[in-house]
Amino acid sequence: MFARRALPARPAFASWRSVLSVVWLAFALGGCTSVAEWIQGPLPAANAVDGALVGPGGMTLYTFDRDTAGSGTSACTAQCATSWPPLLAASDARARGDWSLIPRPGGSRQWAYKGQPLYYWTKDAKPGDRTGDGFNNAWRLARP
Repeated sequence: MFARRALPARPAFASWRSVLSVVWLAFALGGCTSVAEWIQGPLPAANAVDGALVGPGGMTLYTFDRDTAGSGTSACTAQCATSWPPLLAASDARARGDWSLIPRPGGSRQWAYKGQPLYYWTKDAKPGDRTGDGFNNAWRLARP
């Protein structure tokens, strides 16, 4: 009677909506928050709060006057780094904009903002503490 005609195979991504759904799922599963992060790697977990940069958990970040901006090295190593831990970068982090990465002894990498390596101060007890500002006339709040 009537001959049935086979329908053509539907492509795997039939619409932009399904493409975007797959991209969103990839970000969600990969922990990325933006296309830029997915392409370039994660940004440091630092934010500006009350005129200073803070790391994860809201702890204040500092710069060290003995670091030469843009030198790509840190002058705070060994015992200094025990009191002033560096803001370390994830292994897949990549520099961009004002953020750069510098090598640390032992193979880790440290975030730098506008060429200045960033550190925590172990005597800051809670988020919002800024007790390291001006310490030994060499440590300063990291400012955006």
